[in-house]
Amino acid sequence: MKPISVYLHVPFCRSRCGYCGFYSGCRLSLRTPYLQKLIEAVETAPAEGREIQTVYFGGGTPTLLGTGLVTVLDALKRRWPVAADAEITVEANPGTVTPALLDALHGAGVNRLSFGLQDCEDDVLRLLGRSHTAAESEAAVAMAKAAGFSGLSVDFMLATPGQTPEKAARLAQYGLSLGVPHLSSYLLKVEPGTAFDRMGMAARCPDEDTAAECYLAYYKVLEQAGYRHYEISNAALPGYESRHNTVYWQLGEYLGIGPGAAGYCGGRRYRFPEDIEAFLAAENVWTLPLDDGPGGDWEEALMLSLRLAEGLTPALAHRYGQDYTALLRRAAPMQRAGLLRAGDDRIALTDRGFLLSNSIIVALLG
Repeated sequence: MKPISVYLHVPFCRSRCGYCGFYSGCRLSLRTPYLQKLIEAVETAPAEGREIQTVYFGGGTPTLLGTGLVTVLDALKRRWPVAADAEITVEANPGTVTPALLDALHGAGVNRLSFGLQDCEDDVLRLLGRSHTAAESEAAVAMAKAAGFSGLSVDFMLATPGQTPEKAARLAQYGLSLGVPHLSSYLLKVEPGTAFDRMGMAARCPDEDTAAECYLAYYKVLEQAGYRHYEISNAALPGYESRHNTVYWQLGEYLGIGPGAAGYCGGRRYRFPEDIEAFLAAENVWTLPLDDGPGGDWEEALMLSLRLAEGLTPALAHRYGQDYTALLRRAAPMQRAGLLRAGDDRIALTDRGFLLSNSIIVALLG
């Protein structure tokens, strides 16, 4: 049987950031019953007998569950065989980790931490609603290294209010100074219904052209330092790419568990409702997921492959009955514009092409 990955959603935060559109911010008093229900969901989950290749605790702020994460991981190991080299990731925020917690996680087999830092300037962090300072970010990363973690990633945000290409380049230099092998960086998008939307924050953000230049300046610094821009929003030293997220981009199957979590299993996509009360009250949480339809069609395969630096290969096109030569013809004008590289082995986007990926995909679909 094919291996599978597991994503576990932890919808708790000490405070909710103004830009956040994820299902999070649930009452901290619900952590203990939620932990118990999460374990119950693991124990009754489908995909019997399949080996786990990656595990990802996302959120929210998973480290607010403390050593309860170890209990969930133990339940996972009882439920499924876990590959000896499995990647096991926990998202964390500065201020929610201690040496004791990090030692416990490392000892339980967690081998990758992803810290949500977002910026290196305290005034920007306050504007974004982050509860930590740059000094606390640096202390958290140092603490993780001391606990034995070599698989470390940090998240930054680009095109924030007042950011310029020069500031974006400095943010990349700051990321390099932390000595972590993986950096994730997302263009700030003011989502409808968020606090930033109600505050009119979009008007304070860089315009589209400046945002693009921030993105390009940021990744130029990382690439010059030997980091590979392997996905639209991610760069890493060789060997430190996120294996779990790569499962998504390569249309691998994964179980999503928890309110708001999505999954892809047996050729179908599903999603749990964003309702922690319903999750806690359910006699069987696996009656809750809503069907999201089939997954893995040609359009989805093309879109996801072009998120990656490897791009679209002839083998992938042929698997879907597509004429690769016709795709090369459609790609030619965009290659001349410097938006992609196209050849007999692959069609892959450049950094500038990543910024226009949606329109490129539409053009390639014909």
